[in-house]
Amino acid sequence: MRAALGAAVLLAASVGLAQDRAARLGERARQDREIVYFLQPPETHAFDLYHDLTESREGVDKYLNVVRAGSTVANPKAVVLDTGEALPVETLKGEAIRAAGIDIGEPVRPESEVVVIRFPRIAAGQTLRLRISETYTDPGRYRLEGDELVFDRSFGRPRNAVVLPSGYYLTNSSIPATLSETDDGRIRLDFVNPRPDEIAVLITARKRRARTAP
Repeated sequence: MRAALGAAVLLAASVGLAQDRAARLGERARQDREIVYFLQPPETHAFDLYHDLTESREGVDKYLNVVRAGSTVANPKAVVLDTGEALPVETLKGEAIRAAGIDIGEPVRPESEVVVIRFPRIAAGQTLRLRISETYTDPGRYRLEGDELVFDRSFGRPRNAVVLPSGYYLTNSSIPATLSETDDGRIRLDFVNPRPDEIAVLITARKRRARTAP
């Protein structure tokens, strides 16, 4: 009996380690997700974003985007980049998450919110490239302090980009970034995060002064 129990414990531990390894690889070493933030004027506390990802896990039929505490989400949309097909999207809160039987990877609270994107179940050997776009409002992480824009947000993905509002120039970035200018004259910061954890990005910017006539 003891020998059988010991073998069962070892088997469970082995399975747990294998699942943990698969999760770590799936979330980091093999992922190709990227996200771009387009900051609206800071007094609105709002920013548009889109994020791209490739889903290749057999049997998966949905993507879950858990809304961070303190944020609100609006206008979620999703398309298949290979075909342009629009996918059904719904936003669930609190008890509705439990009723739908959705595991968001953390305890469900009354204020919990998740965006659910559904697609046909992935078959063996199939991949699906998705683009998800949303608008977030987050006064705690995006605000105006005096005349300075402050964007303070942690990034967990390998590739992240932030586009400043029109008319703003960068004054500080807590994490090294590649700077460029978009076609419409906005400043863009591209971040690369090769680490298995998050980077705490703090950006400040100021509005350009209008030029006076000579």
